[in-house]
Amino acid sequence: MKFIGIDLGWQSGASGLCCLDWHNNCLEIIDLTTKLEIESILTWIDRLVPKTESALIAVDAPTLIPNQTGMRLPDKLTHKYFGRYHAGCYPANLTRPFAQRTVNFGLSLEQRGFVHAPKIKPQQPGRYQIEVFPHPATINLFGLEQILKYKKGRLDNRATELSKLNNYIVTILPILIPTLSLDSLPTVPTIPPKITGKELKTIEDQLDSLLCAYVAAHWWYWGEKRNLVLGDINRGYIIVPASQEPENMAQ
Repeated sequence: MKFIGIDLGWQSGASGLCCLDWHNNCLEIIDLTTKLEIESILTWIDRLVPKTESALIAVDAPTLIPNQTGMRLPDKLTHKYFGRYHAGCYPANLTRPFAQRTVNFGLSLEQRGFVHAPKIKPQQPGRYQIEVFPHPATINLFGLEQILKYKKGRLDNRATELSKLNNYIVTILPILIPTLSLDSLPTVPTIPPKITGKELKTIEDQLDSLLCAYVAAHWWYWGEKRNLVLGDINRGYIIVPASQEPENMAQ
C-alpha cells in the first residue's frame, strides 16, 4: 500500500509531492519532490501508482466544493475546533479563483479510480482520496499549543518555524503508529543558515506533502478510531488525526 501526499498549488504555484510505502510495518519515503503543472503531477502519480496498485492520496486542497458562496461545512469546523490554535482553514466556494483547478484535480483522481473516502475500513487495500489540512494535523500529532507559523512573515522567522516542523517530523513520526522509518528520513530536506524565499518555499511544500502522506497512512491504519472527520461527502470533508494517546506510540 502506498500513501501519496499532495500539497497542491491552488492557483499557479508549485505543488509538494510525497510518496510513502507501507513495508514491513513501517512507512518509507519513496519520493519527495515538487512539480509545477497539474499534468506533471498526474504523470508522477501514474508512474508511482499504476492503475492496478492500491494507494491512498491525501490532498491539501478543497477537491469537493458543493457551495456556490460562503464557507463549506469542513471549513467552518476547522475554525470551530482549531481556531484557537490559529488553524482554521481558508474558505472555499465555487466563486473562488482556485475552485475549478482544485475540483478538477479531484475529478482527475476519480478518473484514475481514487474514490473519496470520508469513511473507510481500516487497513483494507483500494484506491482512495481524501482532503487533509496540515495545520490542524500538526496540532494533534505533535501536541502543539498553536500552529508553527512558517508560511508568512519575515524570512528568518519562517525558516526557524520550518526547522521546528522538520524537527517534529524527525522526532515524533517515527514513534507514532503507523511508524515512519528513520532509515528513510535523510531524504527530508534540511534548512541551511542562509536561504532564499524560493528555496524555503520548496522545502515548505515538500514537508507539507510529507505531512499529508502521513495523514493518509494514519487514516488508512486507524480509520475513525483515531481520526476526526470534519464534514461529509455531500458538504465536503477534511480528515484530521485525533490527539495522540500513549497507546498510539510505538513501543
